[in-house]
Amino acid sequence: MTPLTGARPGPPTWPSVAPAPRRALVVGVVAARGGAGASTLAAALARELARRTATVLVDLDRASGGIDVLLGLEGADGVRWPDLADARGEVSGADVLTLLPRWGPCAVLSADRSRPGPPEPAVVADVLHALTAAAGALVLDLDRAAVVAGESLAGACDAVLVVAPRDLRSVAGILAMRPCLVRAGVATWLVVAGPAPGGLGAAELSDTVDLPILAMLPRDRRMGAALERGGVPEGGPTARAAARVVSALGGLT
Repeated sequence: MTPLTGARPGPPTWPSVAPAPRRALVVGVVAARGGAGASTLAAALARELARRTATVLVDLDRASGGIDVLLGLEGADGVRWPDLADARGEVSGADVLTLLPRWGPCAVLSADRSRPGPPEPAVVADVLHALTAAAGALVLDLDRAAVVAGESLAGACDAVLVVAPRDLRSVAGILAMRPCLVRAGVATWLVVAGPAPGGLGAAELSDTVDLPILAMLPRDRRMGAALERGGVPEGGPTARAAARVVSALGGLT
């Protein structure tokens, strides 16, 4: 894997099964700024990957009310992060996988709005380590503040996708995160979102933050209403962008 540097690495080709010991593909998604749509893209990306292999969408946003709400799963049975507070040491990834709520073919490990607060880092590390042996892919909805502080699991990812609207707030947000991503040595790409209200071009954004563009995420005018009704739509620009991201990354061969 080519680490993030000043150079612009090309998209990698992902194997379906890592060399022994088996390990899942791990993709992190983080927003350049609030409201960028990173959680929505993470969900769409997880659903796309779930067509190919067992996939878990993991909520790691410390301020999240639960990504299950975004998906319309807040009433679904299954464990959330607070239920795994004692899951330490030798954790069975297969057992955790069977206990998680499902969003179609995708398993979801969410925060819980009724029991706020982030899980202990040791619990997160042990649970995710176990899941990498039980699933084919994990999509991590990363916490932007944790990335800036160097406290996220970005370094455990095979790649990080930064969802970046074309505006100066995104530039500032990416520049704040970039040193920690460099230190983590993780390959990082931009997914450039929406229109440019101030005229900032995608190439200009890429040059300014010194990160390559992996895909474009057009504005989806129906997304807001769809999320209010409970769930990320299966079609539309976001779903198509997720498919392009998987294709650009080489898919699962």
